[in-house]
Amino acid sequence: MTTRIPAAEIDGLFGAIVKTMSKRMFGKVPESMGVMWHNQPVLKASMGFGQKLTKWDRCDPGLKAFAHMAVASYIGCSWCLDFNYFMARHEGLDLEKAQQVPRWRESDVFTPLERDVLEYAEAMSATPVAVTDELSARLLEALGAAALVELTSVIGFANLTTRGNVAMGIESEGFADACGMKPLAARPDAAQRAGVASPA
Repeated sequence: MTTRIPAAEIDGLFGAIVKTMSKRMFGKVPESMGVMWHNQPVLKASMGFGQKLTKWDRCDPGLKAFAHMAVASYIGCSWCLDFNYFMARHEGLDLEKAQQVPRWRESDVFTPLERDVLEYAEAMSATPVAVTDELSARLLEALGAAALVELTSVIGFANLTTRGNVAMGIESEGFADACGMKPLAARPDAAQRAGVASPA
């Protein structure tokens, strides 16, 4: 991986803690950690919010995981998509569904609620935001207000991390490959989604 900002050496006491935690969780220290190391307050804030986010419990964890993966696929963040697939395996989520998130519109494995969540994640990630009253009303009825607020915040955080990774050139580091899992389904390009044949 060649990032647009070269990775810094992770050093000091905090660096030792980060390395230990990373190796325990992922089996290695992600190269992306070295990129963020240039500004440790930013790294700490992002890590802190990410940890708090995992403790929220008003929305189903599987729905939130699929939503984050949908954002990653939509924005084109291969790091987040790969990492979230890796985490889906460790958290006992449905791996067939996780694998199909990039092509959820063409797949038949998702429930109507899951499809609404995936659509919501993409609609929130569009510019301008494309959430409709109808979609929001369906999710409000199915999930309740507290869960929808939580889901919305998770998707917002996913946009922060995915867009930052893409901008800095942070790409997949092979988390899913290291576990011997099949590659993720590819996201159809815009022409395929519109039913138009891609040019040769």
